[in-house]
Amino acid sequence: MFEIAPSILSADFTRLAEEIRAVEAGGAKILHVDVMDGRFVPNITIGLPVVKSIRKFTDLTIDTHLMIVEPSRYATEFVKAGANMVSVHVEIDPHLQRTLTAIREAGGQAGIAINPATPLVSLEEALPFADFVLLMSVNPGFGGQKFITTALDKLRRLRRTIDERGLNTKIEIDGGIDATNIEKIVEAGAEIIVSGTGVFGKGNGAEGVKELIDAGTVWA
Repeated sequence: MFEIAPSILSADFTRLAEEIRAVEAGGAKILHVDVMDGRFVPNITIGLPVVKSIRKFTDLTIDTHLMIVEPSRYATEFVKAGANMVSVHVEIDPHLQRTLTAIREAGGQAGIAINPATPLVSLEEALPFADFVLLMSVNPGFGGQKFITTALDKLRRLRRTIDERGLNTKIEIDGGIDATNIEKIVEAGAEIIVSGTGVFGKGNGAEGVKELIDAGTVWA
């Protein structure tokens, strides 16, 4: 089975509360929040105050993706703000295991995020410390990009590695996912599907979530 995690990066921030209610109505259980600092990635988005506000408004699982240069400094602060899941990039944190452990000790689910060009071997030592891996299928920083097709093979290899090691680590994937390609992605082993434009791009978040669930259910 898989879950859809709508990415609010593609939502209308002038009516964010309505957008969140819509994806809830469509069956989403997870809300994906991209935190960017303009340094690790070129874009700047939101921070702790917005996560705190979202937490007051909804009971959805808040999945926070940290695209920042000092994740160890802020990771547990996002848990305190109300995030349930916090992912940190393997490319930026030299003490990844320590940061993942801190997230868990703070009460959150700890995730390793990995960019499209980064080899999977870079996260293998940290896998036992992670509750999930966030596999990027676009280069992070902006919404609306096309799915990088080589991510499918990478997803299959990650699925095989986790299964062979007997780990319970979930696989989340983010970038360029919509109703036209979700079948192959679910079939390859993804359990949490992040989608921004695929959910919010048609102006109706509830219908966007339902469309993705229907399109991917054939492989569930």
